[in-house]
Amino acid sequence: MAVIVATDNDFNNVLNSNQNVVVKYYADWCGSCRLFAPKFKRMSDEEVFANVAFVDVNAETSPEARKLAGVTNLPFFAVFRSGKLVDTVAASKEEAVRDLINKLTV
Repeated sequence: MAVIVATDNDFNNVLNSNQNVVVKYYADWCGSCRLFAPKFKRMSDEEVFANVAFVDVNAETSPEARKLAGVTNLPFFAVFRSGKLVDTVAASKEEAVRDLINKLTV
């Protein structure tokens, strides 16, 4: 599945129209964010995550979406179930993000 790019304008709509959502918060200047982008895209295509919507949010241009997850560092990942925040992690390790997403599948 393609990674959805969301902004403050459509973030709540994306959360409410998908049961399970993982959000990657990034900034254009963030090197670790750029390095993680291909991993995030690859994970979005994996069959095991077929029921999870993968979303990219620019943390600098979408302050309301950033506040919903309490972003503290970049890259920052948050998982939402039925529009509600489940858990977050500030990490650039794929294993940490996989562990976070797996919280949606239990």
